[in-house]
Amino acid sequence: MREILSQGEIDALLAALAAGRVKAEDLRESEPQTAYKPYDFRRPNKFSKEQLRTLQTLHEGYARILSNFLSGYLRATIVVRVASVDQFTFDDFVRSVPIPTVLTIFSLKPLKGMAVMETNPQFLFPIIDLLFGGPGEMPKKVRELTDIELSVTRKLNAKLLEHFRLAWGDIYKVEPEIESIETNPRLHQIISPNEIVAVITLTTVVGGTARGLINICLPHIVLDPMLVHLSSYYRFVHSALQPDGTESRRLAYWVEQIPVDLNVVVGESEITVQDLLNLQVGDVVPLNRRVNQDLDLYVNEQLKFKAQAGMLGRYLAVQVTSLVEGGEMVD
Repeated sequence: MREILSQGEIDALLAALAAGRVKAEDLRESEPQTAYKPYDFRRPNKFSKEQLRTLQTLHEGYARILSNFLSGYLRATIVVRVASVDQFTFDDFVRSVPIPTVLTIFSLKPLKGMAVMETNPQFLFPIIDLLFGGPGEMPKKVRELTDIELSVTRKLNAKLLEHFRLAWGDIYKVEPEIESIETNPRLHQIISPNEIVAVITLTTVVGGTARGLINICLPHIVLDPMLVHLSSYYRFVHSALQPDGTESRRLAYWVEQIPVDLNVVVGESEITVQDLLNLQVGDVVPLNRRVNQDLDLYVNEQLKFKAQAGMLGRYLAVQVTSLVEGGEMVD
């Protein structure tokens, strides 16, 4: 409620204003500041920050898988890293894609709809050059791919999507399948222009010099049935990384419950079948081991320890005396 001033207070205030001791600006009631952020209804944010972070974590693993696969497949040093994960409209994504390029449209069964993987020429030409026996260099001028190069690219992208399935296996079982290959993104409207998509940008370095990009465009409408898995996966990974010792204790407990077979070899001897058949109680069979020599203790048929024979109460027992480095399998 506003405070009501008396006539004397009003006169004193007017006198202070006239004398310049009080400024009119100081008397204005400050308007309450409302915290808000701009929202573009043409580009609503459908992916939460948590879901985007999960996508980044997921595709960092995918980038490592691709690095190992491409390096072994092409016998060259190839490094793949995640550069960014963000959400745009599909129209914004298409406008950012250079021409010429290669768009691989693929499905993610059992999810409905199509996704897009864009592999630009700076990535493809060095790879194709390596596949054809070259040093993996970028041509001086970027050009359209030939029919043979497109056929090779289709097979290469099929392998990339095969490893995409492996990277997503821990969170959701998907089966990527190539539907078509396009070279001009402006000519085909694969997805509605206003559809929100998550764009994962991977940077590639082929042979230490050729740098390119791989963009994976995942529409929200395709991922919508499994978005709950993205949130739960992030919480699981985040909690698993907390160094509270819970996971270590749980792991140690279950490791201790694993049964193992222990076998002690006292010694070995070679006798004839006739001697074996004639063995009687009280007979002595000489072994190839001295009395003071350590025995071999096998863990699950692998030599791990040296031991000495003895008694524990009224039971036969062995005492471990040393660890066998390397170990060996029992014949």
